Amino acid sequence: MAQNSRSADLDFAADLFKAADKMRGGLEPSEYKHVALGLIFLKYISEAFQAMHDQLAQDEFADPEDPEEYLAENVFWVPETARWSHIQKNARSENIGKIIDDAMEAIEAEPTNETLKGVLPKNYARPTLDKTMLGELVDLFSNVQMHDSADRARDLLGRVYEYFISGFASAEGKRGGEFFTPRSVVRTLVEMLEPYQGRVYDPCCGSGGMFIQSEKFIADHGGNPLNLSVYGQEINHTTWRLAKMNLAVHGIDADIAWDSAGSFHKDAHPGLKADYILANPPFNISDWGGERLLEDDRWQYGIPPKGNANFGWIQHIIHHLAPRGHAGVVLANGSMSSQTSGEGEIRKRLIEEDRVDCMVALPGQLFYSTQIPVCLWILSRDKSANGLRDRRGEVLFIDARNMGHMVDRVRREFSDEDIESIAGTYRRWRARPETLEGKGWEAYADEPGFCKSEGLETIRKFDHVLTPGRYVGAAEDEGESRSFEEHFASLTSDLKVHFKRKADLDAQIATTFGFLTDD
Repeated sequence: MAQNSRSADLDFAADLFKAADKMRGGLEPSEYKHVALGLIFLKYISEAFQAMHDQLAQDEFADPEDPEEYLAENVFWVPETARWSHIQKNARSENIGKIIDDAMEAIEAEPTNETLKGVLPKNYARPTLDKTMLGELVDLFSNVQMHDSADRARDLLGRVYEYFISGFASAEGKRGGEFFTPRSVVRTLVEMLEPYQGRVYDPCCGSGGMFIQSEKFIADHGGNPLNLSVYGQEINHTTWRLAKMNLAVHGIDADIAWDSAGSFHKDAHPGLKADYILANPPFNISDWGGERLLEDDRWQYGIPPKGNANFGWIQHIIHHLAPRGHAGVVLANGSMSSQTSGEGEIRKRLIEEDRVDCMVALPGQLFYSTQIPVCLWILSRDKSANGLRDRRGEVLFIDARNMGHMVDRVRREFSDEDIESIAGTYRRWRARPETLEGKGWEAYADEPGFCKSEGLETIRKFDHVLTPGRYVGAAEDEGESRSFEEHFASLTSDLKVHFKRKADLDAQIATTFGFLTDD
């Protein structure tokens, strides 16, 4: 039932996005994004406020007009002129833009709404924004059916908001992908790390998708989301505002910092040691200012090259891991094999000091920002900790390059089965035998062409290259393995056929043009 409900919500969100996108006209997606998302946010906090207001109104000892009553329940106080009923009533007014701007200002001005200071969009009154379109958008969001309860209403709006972020990332292409990590990739990381409780950190949090999926994971598995503390940082101010609104829509209280210098140069959480870190840093960034950080104490495994921040991100993340912490990081494929500018030596030290737990090769076309395939690094401070099987001196390699399905002409997604195949393989590899029995899981086993658990001796023979394809081998043909002799004989036979074809073509060319070949 819950799965059917989620599917219906996504279908509804997709239809709503299509309807809203038709109103965009000539407005660029990057500009229209803030118009639509700001209104959804306004609708959300007004719905949450109204539900709380109605509840307080039935309590003779409560004052529904006292902002302090809402603060205790983590509900934003919404002044009367900012409530959706007022916005909806004036949807066809020529001043609708100013009315919405004033509503945003009034919400931010409330002392109890401190976390929204400087977050909400306030440029709806600009002359270039069509007021008829704006009024139609208000009407469209006003007609969102809220189903059967206040909690259900807020959950639905959260899904709508999340879908709209995804939709705008798709419409913007490469630019949009910079603030959005595809949901199936985030879910894969979350299902692998299983962040049930503790501190979760993302040093380049974009629109906050890692945190949303972590909270959903806990809720889906019967845990308490309040057991998770959320920390993040974002360098882009506009994206930071999106993240703040996204987290608020989902009811997540988070310490998300913005600073134009970014996590490398002005770490907003210098003393944080996180239990889980999930991150999708910008790929292969060259202008990260590494030359100003040559003596930084985060570089325990070697100084990252000035022209590529990949191993700067990895070391920044390990620096912030708690003694028993785990991290999942999305990086460009070059990070698995590059030997230039000292990257090979850094990777070697990471492996030799047992920080690499698992490597996953992903297919191409998963991301809006790039068509190239990328990989997942699963890092660990202690590979024998947390009641898991002792996997010191081993690395799990998963080759998922052939997984996923195309959702349109340019983008691929993982299905639930794909995610479970990847995450389940990792969980079984890490689980103790008694845990496997208790949960009814099959024991981990290497699967040719898909997964292989390998020791350090073999990884050393490959010069500490971490590309999964080098370790997992080829998939067995129709479930039957072939010996080396059989495989070699087959290749030799194929080669002879190609040689014969070449000879036939050479003879045909000689006959046609009347000259002899070199043969």
